[in-house]
Formats: sequence, structure tokens, C-alpha cells
Amino acid sequence: MVIVHGLYGSSDNWMNIGKRLAEKHIVYMIDQRNHGRSPFANSHSFDDMRDDLEEFFEQHNIEKATLLGHSMGGKVAMWFAADFPEKVEKLVIADIAPKDYMQLKEDSQFYLHQNILLAMQEIDFSQVKSRNDVDDFMALKIDDARIRQFLLKNVEKNKKTKQYQWRVNAEVLYDHLDEIVSGVNKGWLEDRIPITSYPVIFIRGLLSKYIQDEDRELINEIYPEATIVDIPEAGHWLHAEKPKEFMKAVMLCC
Repeated sequence: MVIVHGLYGSSDNWMNIGKRLAEKHIVYMIDQRNHGRSPFANSHSFDDMRDDLEEFFEQHNIEKATLLGHSMGGKVAMWFAADFPEKVEKLVIADIAPKDYMQLKEDSQFYLHQNILLAMQEIDFSQVKSRNDVDDFMALKIDDARIRQFLLKNVEKNKKTKQYQWRVNAEVLYDHLDEIVSGVNKGWLEDRIPITSYPVIFIRGLLSKYIQDEDRELINEIYPEATIVDIPEAGHWLHAEKPKEFMKAVMLCC
């Protein structure tokens, strides 16, 4: 099983889930480019991330695997699976739909992420003495304490300079935000529809807006045999908010 995290995420966020899945599976948790411990790059397209994943499969001699992708990582998983169906055992997509989220206009998450990434670029780490300093600065730009706490997991101290820094390449992510929010939609998958080469399960948090009831028709058009599992009282980070319920949903297909 290969776990692909979402925007601002890393393999660290999936440690608890990964350990539980490792009881029955060989589990790989990757850091995508411009995140975590992976190198920073000048580009961050879905083609880039698909190619990175293909290279990971080759380097680790993975012939076939179940892909578990969350948010942006879910879109990466869908895009990879569409191009390499022979490498995919099953597809588990956590709280993201194969749609263009820019079309939501005012309700789009684009402006939230734009604000986050601008704030991340504006912080002067030469003045930062602790993670609390980062939180204080981010609080001026981002009201939601849960989002700030998630972002703070990306603050690390440089071993050489002893200065705090981001483990996320905010500048490049900002430059590619349009595609991150809009990409891997029905138009991208048009020439493959219907996709039935592998089982697909979508897991959504009912407090999240990423998979709406009206998205069921779109999902079933692209993946006519897909299963959609709802987790009550869970938001977008459903694997962290409701780990037991999330694990139960994942185990439905795995």
C-alpha cells in the first residue's frame, strides 16, 4: 500500500494510520516533492507528481499496489492510476473529488490556500525564536487555529543555521496553486471514462465541503463501480479527526 499525502502534508501525518495498516500490508508513506523531507523543485504539476510516483514504484520494485491518497494526494493517485492501471490494485481516495474546484468561485478553497501560502512566504524566520512565534504571526492572517496547528507541523530547525524554516516550498506551491485546485477533473479523464480497471472507494468527511452530495453523479460517471463511504462529524483531515472510523472505511476494500 502506498499512501500519498495532501497539500501541506507529509508522511509524518500518516504514521499512526500507516502502523495500523502495516499489520496486514507492506506500507510506503511518501513525501511528495516540495513537502516534508523530499527535495524542493521548481515545478509542482500533477504530471510531475505522477511521474515522481512512477519513479518511486520503479525504485522500490513495486509491481502493483493499493493507492491511498488524501486531498491533493488523492488527485495524484487518480491521475497515476488513470495512466498506469496495471500498477493499481485498488484506489482509496480520501475527501477529494475528480473535479475543478476553481469552478466553485467564492466557495473555492483557492483563496484560503492563496492566503495561507502568502502568509507562509511573508514570515521572517530570522526573527523567529520558537514555533509559538510562527503561530502568533500566522494568527494575524489565519483565524482557524486547527489549520495553523496543521501548518506548524511543517516548521523545522535547520541543523546548520539553527534557524527555523518551512518544510514546504510555499513559493512554488503558490505559483502552481491554480492547477492544484483545478486539476484532475472530468475533462482530464474524459478519454478514459468509464474507469473500471480497479476498485475505487471514496471516503468523505460529512463536515467537509470537498465531496458534496451532487458530486456522487460525477464520481459514478467516471468510476461507475465506485463506493462512497461517509464519516460523520469528520472534516477534511478525516484520518486525523476520526482515525478509527477512517480505518474501518479503508479496510472495507483492503
